[in-house]
Amino acid sequence: MKQQIILLKDEIYKWDNAQKICDLIIASAVEVWSSDIHIEPLSNVVRVRFRIDWVLKEVVEYQLFIHPQIIARYKILSNLKIDESRMPQDWRISTIINEKSLDLRISTLPTVSWEKIVMRIVDKSKKVPPLEVLWIEWKNWKVLEKALYQPNWIILTSWPTWSGKSTTLYSCLSKLNTPDVNIMTLEDPVENVIDWVNQSQVFPDIWYSFASGLRTALRQDPDIIMVWEIRDKETINIWIEASLTWHLVLSTIHTNSAAETLTRILNMWVQAFLLPASINAIMAQRLIRRLCPHCKKAIKIEELKPDLRSQVTKSIKKIWREEIMSRVSSKILETPAFYEPVWCDKCDNTWYAWRVWIYEVMEITPIIKDFIIKWESSVAINDAAINGWMISLEMDWIMKALNWTTSLEEVYAAVKND
Repeated sequence: MKQQIILLKDEIYKWDNAQKICDLIIASAVEVWSSDIHIEPLSNVVRVRFRIDWVLKEVVEYQLFIHPQIIARYKILSNLKIDESRMPQDWRISTIINEKSLDLRISTLPTVSWEKIVMRIVDKSKKVPPLEVLWIEWKNWKVLEKALYQPNWIILTSWPTWSGKSTTLYSCLSKLNTPDVNIMTLEDPVENVIDWVNQSQVFPDIWYSFASGLRTALRQDPDIIMVWEIRDKETINIWIEASLTWHLVLSTIHTNSAAETLTRILNMWVQAFLLPASINAIMAQRLIRRLCPHCKKAIKIEELKPDLRSQVTKSIKKIWREEIMSRVSSKILETPAFYEPVWCDKCDNTWYAWRVWIYEVMEITPIIKDFIIKWESSVAINDAAINGWMISLEMDWIMKALNWTTSLEEVYAAVKND
């Protein structure tokens, strides 16, 4: 990463070729596995930042006078209006950089200094990983695998942005993708093309929305339907109708936990008695940073600060269960130890390298169904699910820390964000 940033700085300081600078910014971001590029004009300089492993990192600055050339170059690449700087614009382009096939979603925003550009990088050459390698462990895996093979139920996934939803959804579809089923997807945008799956891009500007696309999909004799996101009441009503007519439906909705998903749907004026008949499982997930394997340092629970030690002890008591003991031995729980980040050149002194998924998968049991019909709160539903042996996000976090995958600092930073 350091070599790429040094090269990027050297080229930008030459100020001789805006086209080359634009190409180098994208190439550098791809080389360090960045998911987004931010080009932000400030009062006297322009700042370039990359989002790497969920965190924005400043990589270079350049002088403001060259920014109009950079903006014009990116607008030409993405077929945007060059002379329009008063209103936001966005488009996507396909390109090949370093022998990788990429989609770049480019968005411009007028600011008080100049236009800001954000580019989302989607690596189309990256293969969809098997569902089995996504760190879905213990009972979570059993519940999800059972739910995927129910012919007339919904797998509803809930998460905020930056949670790896695309990877999980595509992995589920790949697992279900056999010659004897007809799979249809409605996406915005289509990020990965899967062979033998009928994938459709919605275009709200021409009235091709998720709702209208879902109506059409139901006339295409589908067995499995994936709707990228539930955004309105019309979509969710058609979505429930599809599940009640013997279709497996996968979709997403933005909530903080599996239990909150149910109350969110009820607040969209869906009749409560329909949910127990249409939803089989709800999955919530997050991405947390994985500790660099070269510089992590062991720390015993006794060495933690008193407040943190108390919080960790309570969490460990929650996971002391037979359902989990198959994955972590009782000896580890009796004398828990964790790792904390240090510093090394291999992770560029960022402590973390890559990311790892954490999950909670809530099965809609008879008790949960009764709670839904009674319009119980999300807190009550969550407590009932945990009493029914659901592994919550916090439990999965702690288990990842106990297995030395991540640090307690990362765990409770994610908890705080919820």
